[in-house]
Amino acid sequence: MQHRSVYDVMTQEVVTATPDTPFKEIAALFHRNDITAIPVIDDQGRPIGMVSEADLIRKEAVLPDPEGRTPGRWLDAHDRARAEAETAGGLMTSPAVTARAGWSVPEAARAMDKHKVKRLPVVDEVGRLVGIVSRRDLLQVFLRHDAAIREEITHDVLGQTLWLAPDAVQVAVHDGVVTLTGRLPRKSLIPVTEQLCRAVDGVVAVHQTLDFAEDDTAIPMEHPHAYGAGRQQ
Repeated sequence: MQHRSVYDVMTQEVVTATPDTPFKEIAALFHRNDITAIPVIDDQGRPIGMVSEADLIRKEAVLPDPEGRTPGRWLDAHDRARAEAETAGGLMTSPAVTARAGWSVPEAARAMDKHKVKRLPVVDEVGRLVGIVSRRDLLQVFLRHDAAIREEITHDVLGQTLWLAPDAVQVAVHDGVVTLTGRLPRKSLIPVTEQLCRAVDGVVAVHQTLDFAEDDTAIPMEHPHAYGAGRQQ
């Protein structure tokens, strides 16, 4: 069982800016390439920040108000300086949150969620830019066909990982939702089986009504004298 990696889903041809790239050129890059953000790289090709549409639109917030109200009153000094910046170096959000090409899709998703970002520049072992991955890219795993998901669960999870008999568990997959029925040799295998199935790329949810032959989760009660309990001193 193997997750798709960031390398499998990332965009390798990346539109970039340098710290000196002017505001209007960044806006033009967005328009020409139909993108909403670009990495800002140093002279070694290492991402040092990101500039997004949100960074550019902030400039609109400080434009004079036709009705005479003070523009951008809610901006702090740092955001006001970014709103008034003329180049990528002043506009960008820094430092850049990056990913590695060898990361699994779930690892990249966790990084995006933790840092509240929509895309991650992908770097090599020395920090140079080699690609970019977005939320949309990561969602590609959910385009897997139900048949492919069922085959991986049946062959890789149940067969090669858990070594279950072919007829022990029946697997149904509909729109990425997995349903497991059948009988496992031990009760402790039920949560293990469910967790392994959840980890398969493209799985949306797992429902199971698995039975078991042996309850190996019950903790046997020791005899009170097994370890000298109650022994007279």
